[in-house]
Amino acid sequence: MTKKALITGITGQDGSYLAEFLLEKGYEVHGIIRRSSSFNTERLEDIYRDPHESGVRLFNHFGDLGDSTSLVNLIRDLKPDEVYNLAAQSHVKVSFEIPEYTGDVTGVGVMRILEALRLSGVEARFYQASSSEMFGAAQPPQNEDTPFHPRSPYGVAKVMGYWATVNYREAYDMFATNGILFNHESVRRGETFVSRKITRAVARIKAGTQDKLYLGNLEAKRDWGLAPEFVEAMWMMLQHDEPDDFVIATGEAHSVKEFVEIAFGHAGLDWEKYVEIDPRYFRPSEVDHLRGDASKAKKVLGWEPKTSFEDLARLMVDDDIKLLDDELSGRRAGRDRE
Repeated sequence: MTKKALITGITGQDGSYLAEFLLEKGYEVHGIIRRSSSFNTERLEDIYRDPHESGVRLFNHFGDLGDSTSLVNLIRDLKPDEVYNLAAQSHVKVSFEIPEYTGDVTGVGVMRILEALRLSGVEARFYQASSSEMFGAAQPPQNEDTPFHPRSPYGVAKVMGYWATVNYREAYDMFATNGILFNHESVRRGETFVSRKITRAVARIKAGTQDKLYLGNLEAKRDWGLAPEFVEAMWMMLQHDEPDDFVIATGEAHSVKEFVEIAFGHAGLDWEKYVEIDPRYFRPSEVDHLRGDASKAKKVLGWEPKTSFEDLARLMVDDDIKLLDDELSGRRAGRDRE
C-alpha cells in the first residue's frame, strides 16, 4: 500500500529535498503552501508535474500554520501516514525584527498542527524540525541532553515547538519526534542565509557582476552539513520503532571565515579583496559556537554524515557558478533574439 506524507514548508530547501526523497521511496506526497501573488515553487519545478501524465505523486494545497481550521480539515481529508513540519519563519536575524510573527508561526504553529492531528483522529507519525539555535549559548558539543539557552526569538520559538512535540507525545501517546538539526546547506538554501550568500557572491564576483560581499560576524562557528543527507535522517526517525529526539550534525565546527576562505579560494579569488564587514549584519545577541554530537543518531538510526565541510563549500560554489552561467546565457540568448 502506498504511504502518504504531508510536508509543511515544502517549497523550502529541506521541503523540496524531502519531497524528492519520499517520491523516490514510492510515497504519495502532499505539501502545504502559502497563497502568494507570485510563484514560490521554484525548488519543486523539476518534480511538480501533472500526476496523471507523469506518474509523479506530488500534490500541493493552500494552507498556513496560522490557520488551525485549514490544518484540521486537510489532515482529516488526507489521512497521511507521516507529517513533516518544516515550515517556519527561519531566519535568525529577521526574527529580531519580527519576533511576534516568528513566535506565532515557528512556535505556536507547531502546537496548531499537533492539535490538528489530535482533533482529526488521524494516527500519523509526526516530525518536528527543531534547530541547533535552541542551544544558543550552551557549551559545545551539544547533544540531546544539553540544556537549551536560545539567543534569538527564532531560537525561543523553536524551543516552544520542541517542548510542544514532547508534551503531545507524552500526553496523548502520539508518535511525535524532534529532529534537532544543525546547519545544513545546499544550492537551494535561501540567498539571505550566510552560506548561500557567500557562494552566490563568489559566482557573481567571478563573473564580474558583483564587486563586494558584505558580512557580519566572521568568527561565529557552526556545524555545517549537506541538506539532502540531513533530510534522509528525518525520514529515518519516523521509521524507527519508537518516537524519540535526535541531534543531527557532523560533529565539526568551522567559522564563517573558514567558509569564506574555501569558497573564494575554490574560485581562484582572494577573499580579502572582496569581503567587507557591515555592522548591520550583527545580531543583538550572537551565538558563538555550535557543534553537535550525533552519536545517538549513529547508534540508534545508523545515520552519519558523508560530505566534508570543504567539499560542501566547493560543491555549493560549483553549483552557483553553473546557475549563474545558465542565467546569464539565458539573458544573452534573449538579447540575441531581440
